[in-house]
Formats: sequence, structure tokens, C-alpha cells
Amino acid sequence: MLSREDFVFTIGYDGPQAVVDGQAKRRDGVLSTRELAEKGLFRAAYSSAIYSGNPAELETVLEYYNKAAGTSYTPSSSLDRLFGVFPIEVKRAIVL
Repeated sequence: MLSREDFVFTIGYDGPQAVVDGQAKRRDGVLSTRELAEKGLFRAAYSSAIYSGNPAELETVLEYYNKAAGTSYTPSSSLDRLFGVFPIEVKRAIVL
């Protein structure tokens, strides 16, 4: 399984390997889900919430996103499609 930081900053996949944004990982990898959302890094914040499995973190991301975008998404919305994040099992990462 990927580390939290690798999962949060995955930008795509090359076969069975995740492709990770190394610069963003180094810069923002230590930030919490809330801190990522506060910085406007909503895709990374959503990935972090998915990785944690904590529904409260997901609601935090939605709160910040809805406020910034003027939307009213709920946890039951199709958020995986909105943010382009789908939790899949990957064992290796390529850091760019």
C-alpha cells in the first residue's frame, strides 16, 4: 500500500505504479487534511480524507470546498468523480 503522502499527491498511474508529484509531496506532505483544504489544495485534501477513512475529515474538505466554490456538495455526492480520486490498491510509486 502507498504511504499517505504518496497517495495524497498521486497525479496518475503508469500501469501498476502510482505517479507522484514529488515537489508537492516535499512542500505539503506534512500538512493535515484541514491544512491542505485551507490552502485550497482540495484534491490533495480529499485524497487525505479518503486515506484516513475518517468521515469528519471528509466533511471538513467539503466545508472548505463548498465555501470556496459556492457549491453545496454533501458526503453522498459523487466526490470521487469531482476530484478524480479513486482509492485503488497500488504497491509502488514513481516520484517525479
